[in-house]
Amino acid sequence: MASSDPYQVFNFLIEIEGLVIGGFSECSGLQVETELFEYREGGLNEYMHNFVGSTKYTPLVLKHGLTSNDGLWKWHQEIVSQGLNQGIKRRNGTIYLLDQQRNMAKVWNFKQAFPYKWTGPELRADSSEVAFASVELVHRGLNQVPA
Repeated sequence: MASSDPYQVFNFLIEIEGLVIGGFSECSGLQVETELFEYREGGLNEYMHNFVGSTKYTPLVLKHGLTSNDGLWKWHQEIVSQGLNQGIKRRNGTIYLLDQQRNMAKVWNFKQAFPYKWTGPELRADSSEVAFASVELVHRGLNQVPA
């Protein structure tokens, strides 16, 4: 049986509604958590019953260096100015983790997302670092699909 090396975290792309909006330096929030309810049955001391509750999806946080492409900022500003109840479309997207040959290794789809938070760069006259911004997307589901 051949062993395989773990995938490297820097090799990823993000696509929203069919457009690759890559160039991100970080993507976090790939997390799904299902509530657990414990129930202690009277007279039963060996274990507790466990029941499944609702499932929560952590917001996706996308960080990138600022460029002239401001599509995520404009999307967030649509939410601010019109709100979701005024026909703002939630968008579906995909996160691709690539292997060393840049082939798809892992794929996650997220559903009905919209940006609820945008954070701009910290501007400092004494620094030559890249200006980074981040956007946080809430969504209604995350699933892993075959690559």
